[in-house]
Amino acid sequence: MLILRQLFDPASSTYTYLLADAAVREAVLIDPVFEQARRDAALVRELGLRLEMTLDTHVHADHVTGAWLLKNLLGSAIGVSGASGAQGADRYLGDGDRIAFGSRQLTVRATPGHTNGCITYVLDDRSAAFTGDCLLIRGTGRTDFQQGDAHAMFRSVRERILTLPDECLLYPAHDYRGLTVTSVAEERRYNPRLGGDIGEEDFIGYMKNLGLPHPKQIAVAVPANLQCGKPEHGKVPEDANWAPLTFTFAGMWEIAPHALAELNEKPQIVDVREPDEFDGPLGHIEGARLIPLAELNARAGEIDRERPVVLVCRSGARSAQATVLLQRAGFTRAANMTGGMLRWHAEGHPASTTAVVH
Repeated sequence: MLILRQLFDPASSTYTYLLADAAVREAVLIDPVFEQARRDAALVRELGLRLEMTLDTHVHADHVTGAWLLKNLLGSAIGVSGASGAQGADRYLGDGDRIAFGSRQLTVRATPGHTNGCITYVLDDRSAAFTGDCLLIRGTGRTDFQQGDAHAMFRSVRERILTLPDECLLYPAHDYRGLTVTSVAEERRYNPRLGGDIGEEDFIGYMKNLGLPHPKQIAVAVPANLQCGKPEHGKVPEDANWAPLTFTFAGMWEIAPHALAELNEKPQIVDVREPDEFDGPLGHIEGARLIPLAELNARAGEIDRERPVVLVCRSGARSAQATVLLQRAGFTRAANMTGGMLRWHAEGHPASTTAVVH
C-alpha cells in the first residue's frame, strides 16, 4: 500500500508530497519548505515512517527548501538534479535514475524549461507523477529567468509528461487557486498553453507575453537553494514548545494571529509601532504594551525574560526586526506575529482602539 500526503505552504503556495511504502515504513518527501520542516517531521513521526530522502524538483525561486533542515532533524539524505548547480546534496539525480523507498520507487525524468535542472518524478506504476514547476494545473511554470527556455519546456511537457498514461495523476509544485491535482488526459485536452492542437510557436508567443513580476523571495531563495537550504549560520534552531510556532529561514520564530488568539495562556505582547498607530484605526491587541522599535534596545529591561514575548507591528516587518533585536539581547522565547495588525484584522480578531497613556 502506498501512503501519499499532499501538504501545503500558504506563504508560497507550495505543495509538498510525502510518499511511503506502508509495509516497511520507508518514505520520501518531494519539495519540502524550510518553514514547514517541523510540520513535516512531525507527520513523519506520527505516521511511524523513516524519511529516507528529500527530493526537490528544481532550484526554487519563491521559497527555501527544507532539505537541509530535515536532514538535520531526521537524518534524511538530500537528492537534487545534477543539472541544478546545487551544492551539498547526497545524491545528484539524472534522467532515468530511480529512487527506492521500500518496495516502491520513483523514476527521474529530466524536464528542463523552467530551469535547466527541472525534473519530474514518476511513480513506478505510472499512476502518478510529480511535475514541479514544469507542468502546472492548466498552466506551466514561467520561462523568463533562471535559465528558462520556452522551447525546452514545450518539448518537456509534450514528450516527457503528456506521454504518460491518460489516467496518470499529475501533482504540481504549486497552485495559486487551490487546485490540487490533475491528469494527463485533462492537461492534454484543456491546458490553455500547450494542450490540444497548440503548436510550439503558439506556446513561445504565449510565454513571451506573460508579463509577470519576479518572485519576491528570489534574492534569498535561489542562493539558499543552491546550498540545499543550509542557512549561513548553519545551525539548527532549538524547538519552541510554548506556542504553535514556525521557524523561518531568516532565523526567527513566528506565530500566526489565529494561533496567538487561541492561546489559553497569553504571552507578553509588545507592539513596536508609534503611539499614533497604536491608538489609531487599526487599534492594538488588548493587553499589548507599546514600546516603539526605536526605543526597544533601551527599554528591553521592561520585558520579562522569563515569559514568552510576541512582537507586533502593522505588517510584521518592524516586529521582525524587533524579534531579532530581542534575540540578540538574550531573549530565548521571542516570536514575531506574522502579518502584523493587518492580518490580525483580516482574520477577524478583536482590537482595542481605546487610547492608552504611554
